[in-house]
Amino acid sequence: LERLSQRRTDPVTGERYHTMFRPAPTPEIQARLRQNPKDKEENIEKRVEVYYRNVKLLEDFYQDAFYVNADQDPHAIFEFIESCIIHPLPCKKS
Repeated sequence: LERLSQRRTDPVTGERYHTMFRPAPTPEIQARLRQNPKDKEENIEKRVEVYYRNVKLLEDFYQDAFYVNADQDPHAIFEFIESCIIHPLPCKKS
């Protein structure tokens, strides 16, 4: 929620900023930043609710999918995905 709701765009340059992690470099740019309506907290909360409402159906449909912890080094993520493709775990038989 924090990551998405704090995104801003400069309508003049198209440059993207984040109020906490990548703030605008000058007060002039900061004053003209705009938030995309889809990044408002209430809209994000609706999207998250829809996600959680549908995720179980997707998990059931994609039974052979694997979980990837994307909160780590991109190289480690790549190696994990590669290992799942080259040496997949045995599939559940229905």
